[in-house]
Amino acid sequence: MNRLPKHILIILTIKKAGAFNMLIFCFMISHATPPADQTPESLIRRFEQLAEMESEEESAGFSVLVETLETLHSHPININNTNMNELRQLFMLTDIQINNLLRHIEQHGKLVAIYELQTVEGFDQHTIMTIIPFVTIDESHPRRHFSRDNLIRDGEHVFFLRYQQLLEEQLGFSEIDPEELEANPNTRYLGSPYRLYSRYRFTWYRNISLGFTAEKDPGEEFFKGTQPYGFDYYSAHLHLQDFGRLKSFSLGDFQAQFGQGLSFWSGMGFGKSTEAIGIKKNAMGLRPYTSVDENNFLRGAGATVSFGSLEITGFYSSKNRDANVLEYDSLGHAISITSLQQTGMHRTPRELEGKHAVKEVITGGHLRFNRQRISMGFTAYHMSLDALYRRNLSFYNQFEFSDNRHHGYSIDYSFLTRNLNIFGETAMDANGHIAFLNGFMISLDNRISLAAVYRYYDKKHQAPFATAFGESTRLANESGLYTGIDIRPMRGLRLYAYADHFTFPWMRFRTYTPSRGYDYLIHLEYKPNRETEIYARFRSKSKPLNTRNDAMIRYLDDVKRNQYRLNVSYPVSPSVSLRHRLEVIHHQYGSDLEKGLLVYTDLLYRNLASPLAVTIRYALFDTDGFNSRIYAYEHDVLYAFSFPFYADKGSRMYLLVKYRLHRQIDLYARFAQTLFVNRSSSGSGLDLVEGNSRTEIKAQLRIRF
Repeated sequence: MNRLPKHILIILTIKKAGAFNMLIFCFMISHATPPADQTPESLIRRFEQLAEMESEEESAGFSVLVETLETLHSHPININNTNMNELRQLFMLTDIQINNLLRHIEQHGKLVAIYELQTVEGFDQHTIMTIIPFVTIDESHPRRHFSRDNLIRDGEHVFFLRYQQLLEEQLGFSEIDPEELEANPNTRYLGSPYRLYSRYRFTWYRNISLGFTAEKDPGEEFFKGTQPYGFDYYSAHLHLQDFGRLKSFSLGDFQAQFGQGLSFWSGMGFGKSTEAIGIKKNAMGLRPYTSVDENNFLRGAGATVSFGSLEITGFYSSKNRDANVLEYDSLGHAISITSLQQTGMHRTPRELEGKHAVKEVITGGHLRFNRQRISMGFTAYHMSLDALYRRNLSFYNQFEFSDNRHHGYSIDYSFLTRNLNIFGETAMDANGHIAFLNGFMISLDNRISLAAVYRYYDKKHQAPFATAFGESTRLANESGLYTGIDIRPMRGLRLYAYADHFTFPWMRFRTYTPSRGYDYLIHLEYKPNRETEIYARFRSKSKPLNTRNDAMIRYLDDVKRNQYRLNVSYPVSPSVSLRHRLEVIHHQYGSDLEKGLLVYTDLLYRNLASPLAVTIRYALFDTDGFNSRIYAYEHDVLYAFSFPFYADKGSRMYLLVKYRLHRQIDLYARFAQTLFVNRSSSGSGLDLVEGNSRTEIKAQLRIRF
């Protein structure tokens, strides 16, 4: 067995398993689990791993993941009485690990201590320590009986209020002559420069969620002018889960996730990460929506009903979406649009013209057959817009969706046998074009796991609601083979690696001939103990683009990006830990080479006996330009995420303070500033800031009752 953390109690027990006796060494930590209000470092690391691989596509929705895990932290899963779907909510275990755990309990009986997990195939010390905050074996929890008294007694209320602002004046908020503004109304923002976010949520265990979210972006008006009702964006939901045959019910704003995301997947869908074998998506079906993406969600109702091994889901959504309008009718309704907007910004008269310009109606359903180790599903949906989508066509996008109606279908499967999981999905759009994905994960033993996935997405395939594994954000014009490996040769040492080779058989944006590329990663980490971690990473990626040279005939130049990273984190006392990082980027576009360098140090103060928690970073960066920019995850207030890039030359620091004012009241404050040494301005357009600094403040109040 692996060596476990200090301060443990070793208990020897004897359990009967069938016709033989089994000796089990159970280990119990006196203070292993952090309090409910503190995000475990293992999770912070997991968020960083996911975010940095998605940053270039500007993925959002990490708050949904954090919220799910926080709920599990308050109401951990009893692994002696659970199922595969519930354990999938952890986002930390593969289906092979989950199956091994359930099979272990079935064969040997219930666990008597949490560290009996070490006897489960595929569970090492790292895995166990990661999931400990979210699982329990405690049988003393009372059985949940839904009643008004229990709802009042056991329900939890959480209220958030967040303020955020850039201190330097941006061009869009600067003074302007009234006559000039009247002649050019889009040269300034209508509203104030701060962002305001408010949210309330009531939960009863993991069975009931009720809440609302409201947000005002910088530059939008607030309780005046174009926003007489306050916030620019409002969202509300009611979600029920696991009430007998009713597996889930959503009313208001919600998400729907099915299969491997080839047909229908709303919300965040993770792709490649340093967890090289984590390639399979775990679709969660219907889920409440609490994020602030103002366009990519469903608004209506949906339900999932279970009949033994059969689950039936149906949903309906109708909402207005932002769009760039091409033509209006005599009543001012949009007849045709050129694109659907994604930003959710309504700061100028021009941006307000496209607000809620087109109605989107989506109906769909999912049929799933589940047995112990095999699952099959069928998904179908239909979408309609009340305006004609007339895309501005170019060579590269002539096959993309350009209509006012669309529908799609897909069949997905998953087969699990001992240490092998085979999965996949095949989708067809309204025009009969195909996309498919097939993959497997296999655990060769406790030290080696492999994964592979092959995808083929036809160049004409249209899937506006798909979020599947791939190199591109659009599910079309791509084929590729991904292979990953996870090796644990000795205690504390782990190697992740993957290789992804992909081909684009048709033109793409800034790529006017067919092309191919690759993405390689090697990640080696060493953890001599729980508190200390050292890892080194190399990542190399190549995706050709149109040449920059003036030429009569278009051709492609190789674009290669090599990333080197060394990261060290360790404690200097029981309450203080340090983290250092050195990162180097080489970006080559044809014959042009750009280099980038980032070094930073984090200081983290965490003391379980103190109401105060502090995180400080100081970073120095030096890059030759935007192409050699370096992304780095930053700690932020709860449910907010910062993943800025560092470009040009300068320094950046931030200070994050959390203070527990009361057992039920938390205060957060964050100050972040970037200083450039080679620039006299930053930003562009109406976001332009004169001067060499950009300073942001953020404050948040959380009340639980």
